[in-house]
Amino acid sequence: MTSELDPAELDAAGLEALARAAQVVDGSPPVNDQALVEVRTGEARLLGDEHAAAVLRPGEVELVVHPDHRRRGLGSALARRVVDETTGPLAFWAHGDHPGARALAAQLGLVETRRLLQQRAPVEGRTPRLRDGDRIAAFRPGVDDAAWLDLNARAFADHPEQGSLTQADLDARKTDDWFDAGDLLLLWRGDELLASCWLKLEADQPGEFYAVAVSPEHQGEHLGGAVVDAGLARLLDRGVDTAALYVEGDNAAALRLYAARGFVDHAVDVQYTLSR
Repeated sequence: MTSELDPAELDAAGLEALARAAQVVDGSPPVNDQALVEVRTGEARLLGDEHAAAVLRPGEVELVVHPDHRRRGLGSALARRVVDETTGPLAFWAHGDHPGARALAAQLGLVETRRLLQQRAPVEGRTPRLRDGDRIAAFRPGVDDAAWLDLNARAFADHPEQGSLTQADLDARKTDDWFDAGDLLLLWRGDELLASCWLKLEADQPGEFYAVAVSPEHQGEHLGGAVVDAGLARLLDRGVDTAALYVEGDNAAALRLYAARGFVDHAVDVQYTLSR
């Protein structure tokens, strides 16, 4: 007989179903997209079953407990198992910063090391301010991949998740139901890609600014504002009335840019770290 926490009881599809059930109640996805991709490809280790699961990546873990099976110690037991079966520093993500996650962090002696803000704003039409010769065009799959991956890597060089995307990761995103090449907007100057704005649209969810990237060599040229305004215009064209995005809590420049467009805090994701 297997226990509720035995590995190999859950596959990628089961994890996605569990995550959807949690998101309906919590309002925030308990597992990020890259973790789901790595579970599908076998790069991430998956523990648990349909009641509680943990996704393990190098130095990082995301935990989810089905809403119908909470307050039974499943999350605590699974977290302690993860701690026992891993070595070195370990970061736990608490998407939504829920009281239960804070209590579990305290039990395990975890320390808060990062805050990621989810912000929202009403969608209003804005016209991007572009320099003469600059243009915004939709992403062309198979044509713009290398240019976009290069821009993304440079723009997010210090970002632990976004900056590490590979061609395989991009290809995996293209197979997701929500992917639409028209929602990945690229700002070009001649043949040079300077900035991009990637939108993620799912049913019954706000239109998400999935990733906004600006070439480090062109910081200060208001390119971020231009592609965000292009993204807002695209959302308006798609009939979306609410925009959402994630931004690091210590990114003052980005916070100013988004505040100028009406974005306010909606939820918080917290990373807790176990040092040993």
